[in-house]
Amino acid sequence: MTRFTRRSTLKAAGASLAAATLPATAAAEEESTWTVSETPIDSTIHDVIHTTTNAHAVASGGLVIERADEGWEVVLQGGPTGNGNDLYGVDTTDDGERLWIVGASGAIGEYDVTTGNLVDRSAPNDFTANFNDVAVTGPAGDADVYVADDSGSIHYSFENGEEGTWEYATPGSGSGFNAIEFYADGAGHVIDTNGKVFATDDGTTWNPIGIEDAGVTFYGLDSDAEDDVVVTGGNASVFEYDGSQWVPESLGDADLFDVETDDNGGVTVGSGGVIFEQTDGKWSQVQTPTGENLKAVATGDVDIAVGSGAEVLEK
Repeated sequence: MTRFTRRSTLKAAGASLAAATLPATAAAEEESTWTVSETPIDSTIHDVIHTTTNAHAVASGGLVIERADEGWEVVLQGGPTGNGNDLYGVDTTDDGERLWIVGASGAIGEYDVTTGNLVDRSAPNDFTANFNDVAVTGPAGDADVYVADDSGSIHYSFENGEEGTWEYATPGSGSGFNAIEFYADGAGHVIDTNGKVFATDDGTTWNPIGIEDAGVTFYGLDSDAEDDVVVTGGNASVFEYDGSQWVPESLGDADLFDVETDDNGGVTVGSGGVIFEQTDGKWSQVQTPTGENLKAVATGDVDIAVGSGAEVLEK
């Protein structure tokens, strides 16, 4: 969930949308520049992010792996509690020095990427729901932390996740949240499994902003500004928001699980090893050396996609 600022060209469209009614617009499949990178684990890797040191990824079984000079290596086993709960989401402080990880059964951890120190922040207010994603703003040691669960709640702490500082909000109807991301202090977006996107500008109150008649499950979210949001989902659907309307595009029939965009384009990844890259507002599918489901992508000096079967692709 690397943060970027993106301004893509949006096509005119009505406020009520139905992605399934639109034709596929992705360009023909292009030759791949993605290569497979070996990892020392065999668990599904659910999320990946760049930090101030190296890229880190989280996986089933409570594993955290790091992309070191000599290759990927395990830096944490068992997760925050040591019980081996699956880890699903990851984010960093604004300085990239602390890695926040969340997962099954209320797992939350704050990991120092420089020292390797781990602080267990699990089960805030005794909540032990599955935590699907996390968003963090502010510097190491003084961060605001937001955790999205599969029961329709967003748990938040404005005091670095310290015990007794957690509160929660339930923006929708109780549907689980698949992804959450903030682009500034107190300002971000979250998507649920019932086709809804919610926005906040204070970190505590959430307002629905669509998407009407989407007709697909939402999986991926890129929140770069109030008027710069991208959501991906089933049927290779991509929805772009300019602050007033959602513009849908259908790229095929794969599920798109994650998306990252910036001024220069973007990347979205999904089921069956599918990857689409965006250049000048146009999405094109690229060949990939895998058929595994790709769960997440992080863009940077090295673009990294991760997924099932401990698959890691780099570009």
